[in-house]
Amino acid sequence: MEAPVVMVGRDRVEVDRRLCAGELVCPCGGGLSPWGHARERAVRGVGVLRPRRARCGACRVTHVLLAVSCLLRRADAVEVIGVALRAKASGEGHRPIAARLGRPASTVRGWLRAFAGNAERIRSVFTALLVELDPLTGSLAPAGSVSADAVEVVGAAAAAARRRLGVMGAVSAWQLASAITRGRLLAPGDATESINTSSPLGAAG
Repeated sequence: MEAPVVMVGRDRVEVDRRLCAGELVCPCGGGLSPWGHARERAVRGVGVLRPRRARCGACRVTHVLLAVSCLLRRADAVEVIGVALRAKASGEGHRPIAARLGRPASTVRGWLRAFAGNAERIRSVFTALLVELDPLTGSLAPAGSVSADAVEVVGAAAAAARRRLGVMGAVSAWQLASAITRGRLLAPGDATESINTSSPLGAAG
């Protein structure tokens, strides 16, 4: 069984400090404490990582602390994948996207298909987040497809977060998407269970 994931910031030293200080919390609300490390993994665009594990003192569940620059079970940084998603939303095909990014066409095609499968739920959740962050925001113009609409609203929500929260919202659109979806932006399954709607930016701190 795969360990649950808690999304954390990009600075490993700061994450370790916060974990040891008891500042990181489990989705259940309990405090997390150090519990070893997950296996080492190479993420293109990020580097070689060995994510921390942490255990909740309340529910006793062990979690992997995944940086918002990554996605679950993906070998590329979320920023790289985000470039592909935005290019597709602009009408570009998977083969030219793959050539530009230096990735196999099959890999990029897999990203695009996985995102399309989650796009309706992502569009819905990020639209609600956008309204929460900026109640005066107007409706976004249709972008031509559900996937393109989802890409646009992710960007709009990130911009709203930066306007409202300043430094606290200073993550990229795709890092925000990683945090909100708990690293499962492209993961199959029930998005209702994977999307973090209760504390949209807390996981990325």
